[in-house]
Amino acid sequence: MTTVDTVLSKHDNGLNFSAWSHNKNQVWKGSLETVSFEKQTIKDKLMVLNKPCYIVKVAGKIGVTNEGYLSPGDNGTTAQVELLTFAAPIRIQQFGDPNFLSSYGVKYAYVTGAMAGGIASEEMVIALGKEQILSSFGAGGLTPERLEAAINRIQQALPQGPYAFNLIHSPNEPAIERRAVDLYLKYQVRTVEASAFLDLTPNIVYYRVAGLGLNSANQIEIKNKIIAKISRREVATKFLQPAPARIIKELLEQGLITELQATLAAKVPMADDITVEADSGGHTDNRPLVCVLPSIIALRDEIQAQYHYQTPIRIGVAGGIGTPQSALAAFMMGAAYIMTGSINQSCVESGACEHTKKLLAQAEMADMIMAPAADMFEMGVKLQVLKRGTMFPMRAQKLFELYRAYDSIEEIPLAERQKLEKQVFRKTIAEVWEGTAAYLSQKNPEKLGKAVNNPKLKMALIFRWYLGLSSRWSSSGEKGREVDYQIWCGPAMGGFNDWVRGSYLSEPNNRGVVDVANQIMTGAAFLYRVQNLKIQGLQASDYYSQYHPVRSTSLLEI
Repeated sequence: MTTVDTVLSKHDNGLNFSAWSHNKNQVWKGSLETVSFEKQTIKDKLMVLNKPCYIVKVAGKIGVTNEGYLSPGDNGTTAQVELLTFAAPIRIQQFGDPNFLSSYGVKYAYVTGAMAGGIASEEMVIALGKEQILSSFGAGGLTPERLEAAINRIQQALPQGPYAFNLIHSPNEPAIERRAVDLYLKYQVRTVEASAFLDLTPNIVYYRVAGLGLNSANQIEIKNKIIAKISRREVATKFLQPAPARIIKELLEQGLITELQATLAAKVPMADDITVEADSGGHTDNRPLVCVLPSIIALRDEIQAQYHYQTPIRIGVAGGIGTPQSALAAFMMGAAYIMTGSINQSCVESGACEHTKKLLAQAEMADMIMAPAADMFEMGVKLQVLKRGTMFPMRAQKLFELYRAYDSIEEIPLAERQKLEKQVFRKTIAEVWEGTAAYLSQKNPEKLGKAVNNPKLKMALIFRWYLGLSSRWSSSGEKGREVDYQIWCGPAMGGFNDWVRGSYLSEPNNRGVVDVANQIMTGAAFLYRVQNLKIQGLQASDYYSQYHPVRSTSLLEI
């Protein structure tokens, strides 16, 4: 028989309990042998998330157990084991909105966002999809042929899903949007992640409305789901409301949608889900998560009260999510789901080259900077990139300064032009324009015609040659161009690297997107349990609030 003296440790385990919070109505019953008093075994029991966690006191010493059961307190009797508090079992499916899980057929409210140019690759989408985790393919910047091949490959590997494809806003080239939409409709891609939209376009409205119909119960059926990534209230409003009547009228007149679909469009919002994008990699407004998420949730509630949608729009969050702490913070603020981005770029399934993955694995939170974007260069739009290990941000900014200061290539001082040719382009400006013109003659002859008679536009296209290729060099691993790699990245990458330092995930070759997802979600559940116990009065040392990636998660099965 085990006695109290033999199970109590002589060492301080870092646990205390607030006298003001005490459980007097219930008692714990079970074997004393299951109670742990040592730090490591206590933490092990806290980590067993699929079992309850009882905090008890034995002869003045606080211990923890997952075994036993609760029983009503016996008035007037003093138990050998005093129950202080307890935490119920927790599953990672409990985080977020359960409707998100059922709508997309996923096991938890975690999504990986699209990174353009196929960085969010077929391998990434398939690996996650096979584990019932939603992932969005990075279609931005790819040719229709490349996109079509990706659709075929992903649909073959995931015939029942889940998967999504990105539709990136192309204000200067709407035909690119339209070609993607045509492919998504042709192959019945049922979930699209819409990103970088400044306003609704006929293309995205067409995708949405073309999937509307009535089911056998005469209820509205939305076949084409949209997850809209936004960071501004005015843009969010457009996706939270039904499609604009003027665009619906245009689509109807063009014969692209039916009368029934036009009627139904006025009764459903443009998006099923809104991803509030905080301080992220790539296109971003660098918004602080704690400010922008509550604002958009409140906006959703206002619009829901106005339209009374049968299924309220879910609000998720992206940008800055790279650790269990940030994931838990988002869920506690009301996020229906979380979306990761930058951290997945350093994983083995990413479409980035090995050199880029190594740079990302070394990045710290202060190693990010804003630089001119290729797709919206003339508008002055910037995106967040990695500055450590690359000269791209400085060189891109120089190009934008020259564009703003001069009206043509010829106006740029000769010394500056020579510097561009030698350091940035590594070929003559004439050669750059020749290659650009050859590309446009095949892809966009109308723009080429405009550039011939517009020196300012011609200069922009020459500069965009470098801006466009630099991101491709980062993906393809172009030798000799490492200092020009354009690597989209947000501060979440630095936070992730801090978290995994010293663990097996510190090495890029060990980073799998499924493993990273599981570690973040499991860590968030563990931290929630610890915080839950603290709120109930448990005073625990920092040791118990630390979750580090471990290879085996057998105790944490969902």
